[in-house]
Amino acid sequence: MTAPAELTAEVLAQRQREVVQALMAVLPTQCLLYREEDTVAYECDGLAAYRRLPLAVALPETESQVQRIVQICNRLDVPIVPRGAGTGLSGGAMPIRHGVVVSLARFRKIVEVDPYARTATVQPGVRNLSISEAAAPYGLYYAPDPSSQIACTIGGNVSENSGGVHCLKYGLTVHNVLRVRAVTMEGEIVEFGSLAPDAPGLDLLAVMIGSEGMFAIVTEVTVKLIPKPQTAQVIMASFDDVVKGGDAVASIIAAGIIPAGLEMMDKPATRAVEEFVNAGYDTDAAAILLCESDGTPEEVADEIVRMTAVLREHGASRIQISRSETERLRFWSGRKNAFPAAGRISPDYYCMDGTVPRRSIGPLLARIEAMEKTYNLRCINVFHAGDGNMHPLILFNGNDQEEWHRAEAFGCDILEACVELGGTVTGEHGVGIEKINSMCVQFSPEERDAFHAVKRAFDAPGLLNPDKGIPTRARCAEYGKMHVRGGLLPHPELPRF
Repeated sequence: MTAPAELTAEVLAQRQREVVQALMAVLPTQCLLYREEDTVAYECDGLAAYRRLPLAVALPETESQVQRIVQICNRLDVPIVPRGAGTGLSGGAMPIRHGVVVSLARFRKIVEVDPYARTATVQPGVRNLSISEAAAPYGLYYAPDPSSQIACTIGGNVSENSGGVHCLKYGLTVHNVLRVRAVTMEGEIVEFGSLAPDAPGLDLLAVMIGSEGMFAIVTEVTVKLIPKPQTAQVIMASFDDVVKGGDAVASIIAAGIIPAGLEMMDKPATRAVEEFVNAGYDTDAAAILLCESDGTPEEVADEIVRMTAVLREHGASRIQISRSETERLRFWSGRKNAFPAAGRISPDYYCMDGTVPRRSIGPLLARIEAMEKTYNLRCINVFHAGDGNMHPLILFNGNDQEEWHRAEAFGCDILEACVELGGTVTGEHGVGIEKINSMCVQFSPEERDAFHAVKRAFDAPGLLNPDKGIPTRARCAEYGKMHVRGGLLPHPELPRF
């Protein structure tokens, strides 16, 4: 991918005229935005700290239009950023300054729900929750349930390999998708995976899922559907110490129990949530643990008894079991509203996403507590305790540039601590632009070179979502120098707030 030599206003204006004129030849007027007042809505995704305007936003309505857009951009050497609902939290859908955003928001058709094969074939702009709503008359649903499922789209879920509160038992997107149809940067329509139990050749479907829009543009997805459980119950357990809660999580899994959900929140998070949704949480506890069991009534009853015993053994100070479906949903409403609850107690918050082994949950939380003092910023913690996927929410004021720099450095330190403790810099939010520097810490130069080789195999010109996900050797070398000097390497050309 070759960027214009100088991104002056004149160069960008000329570039925009050329690109818009070419796209107008293949798209209806209502499918192309290029005036600033129209494109500003696409300047960022859920990571609003970084913003940039694109040259244009294309809103295709058919797969053939996607093909034509890609072919034009390939010919003109123009970068493309695929976009779903824009709920991503790592800057993966942030525009390239001299590029085009291709929004799949108008691909909203549920092509087919097959109750016999237990599959649903949908376009990428279909909301996650809409799949379960369409499958509900057949007693089926789609298991991955990100907290943003009411808004996020299946295409974005595929790009980020999204999870959710029930991924411990039912898996991430990669475990629940059978087939993906997509358009490559050459304009070729390809299919990854199949409806068969297995497919010959390499498992390119798994490579495609979680590729963050860097390999191809998704136009259709076939997902697995599973029977809706007959019943479900949640245990809400309180602990006077976060480490005890973390140890209880590890012991539940060690006992051979795989709960449908296993979530934890610390006291600051619990108090913020309770003030927001009145979920019935114990605001005096150092941490609360939500443990869900689903299945037949007999299976649930047995699992609840076994989990309760483990929780008591590890010092749970209070145990409450949901007595109705309404109460179960109320318990979960608190966890699923943790992010907006943070927005009520702070002008801004920075949501991190790292993963550690379950035994390291306590040590990581202790490190975060020490970092709060170092950076003089508050942090509330909510996380998928069952798989060690942590979501610290760093609270700060975006109107204070220096405070934002401290929040960003705080986040980098958290991710590096995750790596030191045997974990990884992302669990489900992806890398995007947010964690590209942290990838320098996670992977060796040789590993990163291998990632770039895979990228080139799918996108030789390097035009699909460039400069995201995989850092170059030069960038990592500079990041290392900044570490030595105690500084922070900024993301290039990114205005903040």
